[in-house]
Amino acid sequence: MMLEFSSILSSRFRILYEDEWYLAIDKPPGLLTIPAPGNKKSLTELLDLEGKRAGVSMKLHPCHRLDGETSGVLLFAKGKKAQKLMMERFHEKNVHKLYIALVQGGLEKEEGLITRVLEGKPALTRYRVLERLPLCTLVEVEPETGRTNQIRLHFKGIGHPLVGETRFAFRKDFPLSIPRLMLHAQELTFPHPMHSSEITIRAPLPSDMEKVLERIRNG
Repeated sequence: MMLEFSSILSSRFRILYEDEWYLAIDKPPGLLTIPAPGNKKSLTELLDLEGKRAGVSMKLHPCHRLDGETSGVLLFAKGKKAQKLMMERFHEKNVHKLYIALVQGGLEKEEGLITRVLEGKPALTRYRVLERLPLCTLVEVEPETGRTNQIRLHFKGIGHPLVGETRFAFRKDFPLSIPRLMLHAQELTFPHPMHSSEITIRAPLPSDMEKVLERIRNG
């Protein structure tokens, strides 16, 4: 019988997908994926704590990571074996990731490919303009490689850092200032490791990002 975490966690977190081996959470902004020194509890720790309170001994293991400020689809495995198999899918580049980002300024092209080297290795990021707004641009982003902070560094590198960026750009250098990083992991598509069916998981834009967009549109 499948252990359903959704019944345990749904009161606190939005569950996007669950089967016998995997669980996808709509990660809220402001939570790290895994523990880090000097930080509050991570999402992984909070999920384990909720499970423990419900008398569940099985732990959830993250199959990838999202930055603390980034919201959206985050996939967990029910057990180390399932985690290993899914992480192999990531390493083999069989997982398609789609992000929504708000970047500073107006991009020249409607779509493009950023190819700047990161970590001494090739890094590729495709983007497509969704909407041109005052002082910024809403884009759909597809990272073809998975370097650390790739999306943030690539857009900073072409002179259009993400709105809300404070680590790789100075807010004072741009007229548009937002409290948090405007980056959302909207979609994750992969061949299921256990039966090879293609799975697509989507997360709607979080309310704070929707409010930012509405405020910018209304001036």
